[in-house]
Amino acid sequence: MSAVLVSPQELREALDNKRVCLLDVRWALGDPDGPQHYLDGHIPGAVFVDLETELATPPSPARGRHPLPDVTQLEKCARSWGMATGDPVVVYDATGGLAAARAWWLLRWAGVADVRILDGGLPAWVRMGEPIATGAEPDPEPGDVELRPGHLPVADADAVARWRGVLLDARATERYRGDHEPIDPRAGHIPGASSAPTTQNLDAEGRFRSADELHDRFAAFGPGPVAVYCGSGVTAAHQIAALAVAGIEATLYPGSWSQWSNDPKRPVATGA
Repeated sequence: MSAVLVSPQELREALDNKRVCLLDVRWALGDPDGPQHYLDGHIPGAVFVDLETELATPPSPARGRHPLPDVTQLEKCARSWGMATGDPVVVYDATGGLAAARAWWLLRWAGVADVRILDGGLPAWVRMGEPIATGAEPDPEPGDVELRPGHLPVADADAVARWRGVLLDARATERYRGDHEPIDPRAGHIPGASSAPTTQNLDAEGRFRSADELHDRFAAFGPGPVAVYCGSGVTAAHQIAALAVAGIEATLYPGSWSQWSNDPKRPVATGA
């Protein structure tokens, strides 16, 4: 078991032998049906977590599409999920961790030491022949976890503008180049950023690539401290998880492109 990931086999053993706070974080851009996907089938005992309302505050041009939640509100949500002090936490989705990594990052940022992403997510659990539950789970007993911010590094737009190191853009390459922009007001990328699509962290089955493969991938971008952004700070968390698998610490720019592109004072680059 790595410090970031847990395999389906390891999760099964953990569920059999100790208390685990298991969170279903199914979300995808343009797909508002995460709660229904959960009801249609989830890992037994999992609690559904709504990324839009529990892992972010309301969007604004000034802060981006998924601003970080207030830690007091995050703590309230975590207790409602049944999270107790010292509990190991496992998060999963059905898209290779692209959404679940937001919960992984936020909880680590807020001081929860043992948080893992289920490698391969729900599809890997199903492929192993493990059971699936449908419908709603009983409400968990409220937890007593205490959260405090600041345990992982973040950068604001000003810090990113003068970043001296490696700045990775985790969006699809065509959005980085500015070929088209389906969501945000301007197309392109932050000047000086390198294109590093998050999806390339995964293999064909939606599992994270090996630590050596990921280390080689990120080493190719050059030396120096690493910062990551995406469209709204969600899939950038997945990139930070992949960097952590490779043994590389990275800083999140939470506002990401949705904040940067809404500020007319910020320069925009296009092309490769």
